[in-house]
Parts: sequence; structure tokens; C-alpha cells
Amino acid sequence: MTTPTTPVAASAATGVGTPKAGASTQARQRTRAAWLFLAPTLFAMALVAGWPLARTFWFSFTDANLTDMAASQFVGVESLRAVLEDPDWWTTVWTTFRFALVSVFLETALGLIIALALNAKFPGRALLRAAVLVPWAIPTVVSARMWGWMFNDLYGVINAILLYLGLISEPLAWTAEPGLSFAAVVAVDVWKTTPFMALLILAALQMLPEDIYEAARIDGAGPLRSFFQVTLPLLKGPLMVAIIFRMLDALRVFDVFFVLTGGSTETMPMAGYARQQMFEYQLIGVGSASASLLFALIAAFTALYMVVGRVKLDEGA
Repeated sequence: MTTPTTPVAASAATGVGTPKAGASTQARQRTRAAWLFLAPTLFAMALVAGWPLARTFWFSFTDANLTDMAASQFVGVESLRAVLEDPDWWTTVWTTFRFALVSVFLETALGLIIALALNAKFPGRALLRAAVLVPWAIPTVVSARMWGWMFNDLYGVINAILLYLGLISEPLAWTAEPGLSFAAVVAVDVWKTTPFMALLILAALQMLPEDIYEAARIDGAGPLRSFFQVTLPLLKGPLMVAIIFRMLDALRVFDVFFVLTGGSTETMPMAGYARQQMFEYQLIGVGSASASLLFALIAAFTALYMVVGRVKLDEGA
């Protein structure tokens, strides 16, 4: 005679339902362990980044200055209004975004070309990959100073080459004239940061499965068609990550502008404007307000880019 079993007893006997409960408990334990391991890093980030950022936000609502920090008073949005009403601020905004768009576009295009070339199999490929990374390894201030000598209107090699080729009739002041200095800054940034984009794209290219290209060749697709119909769609995600990283870095640019142009207002980025207000004019409140606006613009751009990018990736899927 068999003893009837209840659903609870049956589930206990067969083990049905137990794995889910165990998995849930294990997931919670892993989550707690992850937060425990992340706690020291989060605490260090709060001290190194969070506290200075909070102080910057606070100073943007005061009239603080370097001459007498103790006498600063809360003035609300007056410092922010002073920045927004300053034509020089909007000049720096236009310069920064124009620089970011032009430089990131060129770096992405050149980086893609270099990555495709380095992804091919040929003798000496490893040595060439290491050589391509040299400009990226040089500190920005060092590379900017080196290019500043090359762009010098009296003894610079750039003018010497252009004069020898007959492309110009007299030496050009590359770092003094606003139009030329912007082009010079873009050229230096592209020279230095293109290897970074090439490295990211090359890593993505090496992850692409070979069988897809084999199927494309069987279907009669040539190299150009394979690039636009196979490689480029598969690189959409990695390209977006590379572009957003470079765009964020380009929007907060300061050093290459400062070294090459010396802080000229016509070719000053937003970070340069904040430095000028803080340390040259000693207006900590106005400088902090401009730095806060820079942070807000970058945060808004990042959020918009991520939302648009996620929508495009979902549509592509």
C-alpha cells in the first residue's frame, strides 16, 4: 500500500523548488560580497572625487575669491548668471564642442583605418603595433611642447617643409593666429590620440568570428562589401564605447590648448575658462560655477548619447 504524498512532500523528495531558493540565497550572498569588496574603492572615490566635486558645487553659489576665502557669502545663482552672461564663456563652449567633434571624428576614422591594417597578417605586425602606440604613450604636455617647437614660425620644421614644397610663401604663426592655432591643436590631439582609438577598435576586430567572413566570401562579397555589411555592423557597439570615451576626454580638454596657445581667449576651452577665472582673476565662485556648468554639460551629453546609443543598438538587434 502506497502512502499518498502531498505536494510539499513531493517537492521536498524530488528537490523541485530547492535550487531556486538556493540560487536566490547564493545571489544575495554574492551581491553582499561584491558591495563589501567595492566599499574601499567607493570610499576612496568619495574622498578623492566626491568631496572636491561637492565643494566646487558649493563655491559656485558663493562669491568666494582667493584674496579672502573666509569672507565668502552665499549669493545664490549670481555666479552662474555671471558665467552665462559672459560672451567669453560661450566662445569657449563653441571652441570645446567644435574641437571635440572634429578631433573625435578624425581619430575614429583614422583609428579604424589603422586598426584594419594592423588586423591583417603580415611580417613585423607585432613591431608595427608597438610603434603605433608610441604617440599615445608620450605625456600630453611633452607632445604639445614638441609640436609647439615644430609649429614655431621662425625655426619650426612645419613651415620649413611647407616653404620647401611651395605651399606657402611666408612662415605662418600656427600657434598665434586663432584660425591656425585651432587647426594646430586638432592636429596634435589627433596625432596623439588616434592610437588609442586604433587599439580599442583592433581589440574589437580580433573578437569577430572568422566564419562570418568565410560565409560572406562564399556569397561572393568582396572586401568593400564585407566591410560595410559585416565588419561595420558588428563594430557598432565597440565603436560607440570608444567614441563616448574619447568625446568625454575631449570635452574636458585643457593641457594641449594651454601649452600650444598660452591661454588665448579665442582658442580657450571651457576648462581653460574655469582656470582663468579661478587663478588669474581669483574669482573662485565664478570659476567654480563655470566648472559646474562644464560638469553638467558633459553629464547631459553622456546621458543623451547613452540613451540614443541604446536605442540604436536595440533597433539593430
